[in-house]
Parts: sequence; structure tokens; C-alpha cells
Amino acid sequence: MEEDYYMSSDDECRYSDEECVDGYATQAEPDFELVTKKGTTTKVITKESLLAAQKEDLHRVMELLSVKERHARTLLIYHRWDVDTLFTVYVEKGKTLLFAEAGVSVENHCESGSAVPSSIMCEICIEDVPSDKATRMDCGHIFCNNCWTEHFIVKINEGLSKRIRCMAHKCNAICDEDVIRTLVRQKQPYIAEKFERFLLESYIEDNKRAKWCPSTPHCGNAIRVEDGQLCEVECSCGFQFCFSCLSEAHSPCSCLMWELWAKKCQDESETVNWITVNTKPCPKCHKPVEKNGGCNLVSCICGQSFCWLCGGPTGREHTWTSITGHSCGRFKDQEDKTERAKRDLYRYVHYHNRYKAHMDSFQLESKLKVSIAEKVAISEKRHTVLVDYGWVNAGLFRLFLSRRVLSYSYPFAFYMFGEELFKDEMTEEERVIKQNLFEDQQQQLEANVEKLSKILEEPFDEFSVNKLMEIRIRVVNLCNSIDKLCQGMYDCVENELLGSLAMSVHYIAPYKSSGIERAAKLSFCQSNEANNTGGTADLDRPSGSGSSDERGSSSHKRARKEDLRGDHIDLNLPADP
Repeated sequence: MEEDYYMSSDDECRYSDEECVDGYATQAEPDFELVTKKGTTTKVITKESLLAAQKEDLHRVMELLSVKERHARTLLIYHRWDVDTLFTVYVEKGKTLLFAEAGVSVENHCESGSAVPSSIMCEICIEDVPSDKATRMDCGHIFCNNCWTEHFIVKINEGLSKRIRCMAHKCNAICDEDVIRTLVRQKQPYIAEKFERFLLESYIEDNKRAKWCPSTPHCGNAIRVEDGQLCEVECSCGFQFCFSCLSEAHSPCSCLMWELWAKKCQDESETVNWITVNTKPCPKCHKPVEKNGGCNLVSCICGQSFCWLCGGPTGREHTWTSITGHSCGRFKDQEDKTERAKRDLYRYVHYHNRYKAHMDSFQLESKLKVSIAEKVAISEKRHTVLVDYGWVNAGLFRLFLSRRVLSYSYPFAFYMFGEELFKDEMTEEERVIKQNLFEDQQQQLEANVEKLSKILEEPFDEFSVNKLMEIRIRVVNLCNSIDKLCQGMYDCVENELLGSLAMSVHYIAPYKSSGIERAAKLSFCQSNEANNTGGTADLDRPSGSGSSDERGSSSHKRARKEDLRGDHIDLNLPADP
């Protein structure tokens, strides 16, 4: 039986029974997950590897600039843990300016051979304290330990623990983290543990290449990307998400489009549209009134009568042809707001129904992997000839991937060809042309996906070997066609639609034929030097300081917040191998 496979180009490729189809089988994961492991550019940072990942960047800076670990940490936090940017600033501006901008002071303010006074006057509390009860920072300013401790505690509670500045007026130097740790632990050990945790988590909180996994409940992992932030990844816990906006994976829909679509589907905006279409406001009390009869003279519960056609207040007496003291039969050249609201509602329902239909199909087809495994087992017992069933896994993998692409293509089309975002970016003629181009590709993809779904649901465990070979060829051809159509749709979105807009701020994650990339576990080697100062912390959940530092480092990347009271954090223990 000959099948028609819709293609977006003329280079249609067919596979015969003798041609190799093992490539499709190797692309699919054994559990039919939409991920790939080959050539991964994303890493999973667990609670065991977080400290090691941080140490790796710290040592790179320490070796290049010949500075202590605390100074390297201050520089990296200021530059959001971007080692390449830090090195670029070092080359362009020099070491002195690099340190000054980040608040690092490495000058030695202790004069050799000079006598140490027995007491000093603290300029904060204006009291004389013994020298051993005062501390001098790298910047040269010295205050009593009590004032330092209170200053540190206040800043830590304010969420500024990663960049605590000196108390001196107009001094931008960052305080020594070892001094902070020692003084605060003596008075409030819990605050010291909180400080330790914030320093450790700063590698995720202030790192533009790393974000917490947004799974609920939180898995405790973070994801670090190597090649840009515009991608979709899967955490080791199995949660798939967009790295840019931390929402569920939604390409070919842009982050802004998906945010608007999710809000539109959740809030009551469409209820308001229904009320606008099916009711009229009372001209007296302004409550919505629904018409329950054929007469166009309606009455509100407040007693006010009004005309259903135009909404104007009227008297209560009327005949078959007119209402007392009122006439609205004359045409007025203005757009009917009710008709516009009705049209907008119908348009939303059109796209939402198709989006939801494909999402429902995705959920139902997810159960196919169990039934297909049973069919394969039965078929293997029936046939004495060895049959390769890799094409079944490949077809199921391609079905899941393309079904997801199809479902998110409808929210994209809703905003791309509507008036909410790009009303002034395209003329009406350009809009029609682009919409036809996109919908043609969408229709071709949809037709092939439905064919593939139908074939995979067939009872192939009852078929003969020849019939299995025929289905095998059809599935492989469909997989090839669907893959090219998905790639063509993404190219169309990136180049012909979003790429042609002058003021476009919409970008999508690139299409990957092998599916959403699964982040690999971060491998690390512990050196003795790292073990001397390293340790682990219980990072099943990020702490969530709920604030940002002086440079505006956002804390929105925290997956959830919790009280740290009672958590034990010991960074003096070596990291687990």
C-alpha cells in the first residue's frame, strides 16, 4: 500500500526494506524519553558536586591572579561567576582597576616593626577597646569586634551576605569572609551557618550559566549550561524545562509568548470575554444582565429597563415596532465591541482546543510504550524468524517529540498572527502571507504525526513477517518526514517569522532531532588542596535569601524558600567523592 508523506521540500527520502534503519533505533532512549546523551553541553550539579564546581572556578582565578581564595570568590561573585568575563576585564583594564571595581583590597596596612598599641578607639561605638578585641580589614579600617559582628549579622539577615562592605564611610572594600565567619559564629552560630550556605549557593544564585532545577518538589539539583542560555534541558530528576525562563519546555513558542499563554489559560480573562459576549451592563447599576427571552426590552433586577440592542435606558412601555421614548435603528459607523469580543473569544477557543487536543494525545500516547512492549514480546514468540523491532522504539520516540512540537506551535501561532504583540510589526498583507506559510507547514506535520500514531496503535503482534516489514518501511519513512518537517517549522519560525521582525525580542530554543538534552552529571576530581578547605552542605533545597546584592544579582533563580533553622551545615568536612 502506497503512503503519501507530506514534505516541505522536494528532497523527499524513502527507505526500502534493505536500507538500514538502526539509526532511528539508536536515537531513541530505551524508556522513550525525549532526551539525548551524546555530546551533552549541560551538566547537573548535585549537592555533592556543588562545592567542587565552585572550587574549580576559584582555583582558575587564584592561579591566574595569584590571589587568595576569598579574594577570588569576591571577584567571581561580582562578575557573576563568569571566568571568561573576569579574564577579559583583567586584560583590558588591568589588575588594579579589576580589584577596585569588585571591592578587593590586597594591600598590607600593617607596618613592619611598628609597635601595636594596647588599645584603640572604635569610631563606630566611640569606645576604647583592647587591640585584641578589634579587627583590621584588608582596606586598613579597624573597628571593635562587637561592632563588626553586629554589622555582619544585620547584612546577612538583609540578604547581602555575599558582598558585605566595610563599615567605614565611602569604603567599598568587601570584608574578609574568614573574619565574618569567625566573629559571627562566636555570637550566633545559626547566622554563621546561614552565611556559609549563601556563599556556597552563590555559585548558582549569581551564575548566569547555572540555575536551580524548577521541579516541584525540588530535587536539590542545579543545571549548568556550557553553550549559551537559550536551550531546553532535562534534569537528572526527569523534569524538562526551558533554561531561559524556567518554565516547562515550550519551543517553538518563545518565552514571552508562553508566559502570556499560560496566564491567559489560567486567569479569568476568558470568563470576562464570555460575559461581554452574552450579557449587557445595566445602565443604572452596571451589573451584567443576561437576556432570557426574545423581546429586546429587558429589565434589570434593580428595576431599570433598557434596550438590548444598544444598551440605552428606556421606558417600560413598548409596542411591536418601537419602545417608548427610544429608537436605535439608525446605523452608526463604529465597531461593535460585542462582536469584537466574540471574535476574539472564538479565535482563542480555536487555538486552545487544538493545543489541548495535542497535549491530551501526548498523555494518551505515553501509555503506548507499555502496550507496544507487550506486542513486541508476543510477536517475537510467534515468529521463528529474527525480526528487528528497533523501528518501533524509533517511531514512538519521534511521535512523542513531534506531538510536543505540534502542541506548542498553536500558542505561537495565536500570538504571532494576532494583534497582542506584533500589530505594528507587519502589514495585514504580510501577516496573511506568513500565516499561510506557517499553517501549511503545521498542517503537513499534523497529517504525518496522525498517520504515525495510527500505525503504532495497530495490532502488529498479529501480523505476518512480510506485513511487519511493510509497516517497518512506513514507520521509518514517516519518522524521516516528520523530523524534516519539524526542522523546517523551526527554521521558518526563526528566519521567516521572528527573524524578520525589526523590534523582535522573541527567541526560541533550537530544534534537536534527538530530543531535549539530558544534563550529564558533573564529573570532578578532588585535590588535597580542595579537601583542606572544602566540604558539603545539605542542599536538598536552596535556602532562598529572597534578595539581591548591590549589583542587582537576581534571586529569582531560587526554586523555593525555606527556613534554615535547625539545618546543620559543616563545610569543614571533605566533599564526597
